[in-house]
This record gives sequence, structure tokens and C-alpha cells, in this order.
Amino acid sequence: MIEGECFCGVVRYRIDGGLVHARSCHCSRCRKAFSGAGSAYAELAQPGSLTWVSGKEHLRFYESQPGWGLAFCNTCGTTLCGTHGGDVHGVTLGSVNGDPGVRIEAHIFVGSKAPWDHIGGPAPQFDTLPT
Repeated sequence: MIEGECFCGVVRYRIDGGLVHARSCHCSRCRKAFSGAGSAYAELAQPGSLTWVSGKEHLRFYESQPGWGLAFCNTCGTTLCGTHGGDVHGVTLGSVNGDPGVRIEAHIFVGSKAPWDHIGGPAPQFDTLPT
């Protein structure tokens, strides 16, 4: 079981299963959404395995493009997860308490990363989304 929460602790979640496909995205949209070099996220291994334990009423959803969006805490602003078709698709690794059980397996959209961003570690880098 994986547990996570927002910065202020108002919104908490539990994942009854694992995470897969951990990536760090360096595109301009992720820089804006996460106020940093990009995003670090992983997909749910089993769709529907995330349960909001507390604070669900504090969630706000933003659809960034048709069918795809983000959910965040309306108290502290922490981006907690990505959605697809209204369902939770994956979580931000920074919101996970403890070891999420995955490691970044790829850096994507590196071709548009910020000039001040330095990427370290052994994960491969792709200028766009790998096929």
C-alpha cells in the first residue's frame, strides 16, 4: 500500500497497488503546473486503486487539455495527481509518503527543458515523448 498527501496534510490518499512508468517531464506546461524544472509522476499500476482517505472536498480539478487534467489541494496548492477521462491516472511522486517503489525511468520532453535545468541520474533522456 502507498500513501500520500498534500503539503498541508488536508488531502490524503491511499493506493492499494503499485505504481509504474515513473517519468520526469521537462515540458513548458509541466514547469508551469509544478512551478519547477518539471514534473515527477508515476501511473497507477491498477486503474481505480487510489482512494481519497481525507479532504476530498478540498480537491480542485483542472482540465489542461481535452480529457487530461490535474487535481490539486485548494488549501495549499499541491498538485497531487493527473486525471484522464475523469479518473485518476497517476500521482505526483513528491506527494507520496516514503518510498513509492519506482524510480524515474525516463526524462521526457527534454528538448524543451528550461535553460537553467540540469538533469542528473542514469535514466534516458528523450527530446519528446518516446514511442
